[in-house]
Amino acid sequence: MYDPAQARIEAQSVKAIIEKLEGNSDPDFRVRALLIKEQRAELVKHHLWVLWTDYFKPPHFEKYPQLHALVNEATKLAGASGTKGSADLKAADQLLAKIDEIADIFWETKKA
Repeated sequence: MYDPAQARIEAQSVKAIIEKLEGNSDPDFRVRALLIKEQRAELVKHHLWVLWTDYFKPPHFEKYPQLHALVNEATKLAGASGTKGSADLKAADQLLAKIDEIADIFWETKKA
């Protein structure tokens, strides 16, 4: 039921859109692409928040004290100051890396 993969899929979409924006100057395409990128970035935040609020429990936060900061940093990278509000490819890569760190912790908790 819970899985960080959906957040990663949406973040990969965000990155792909940013890459396509770099090579396209068509104003209509750019408007549509930016709108879709913002929607996908919002979905990244949603999926991360669901994990944070519904899946992860106090024992997880005790065992992985960095988890609060990771989720906070990832949602900010998906938000207005990150990939939602910009076309920064570096921010998209950072977002994917944070999601991967969260996923590593998630799968560790599933083993327990």
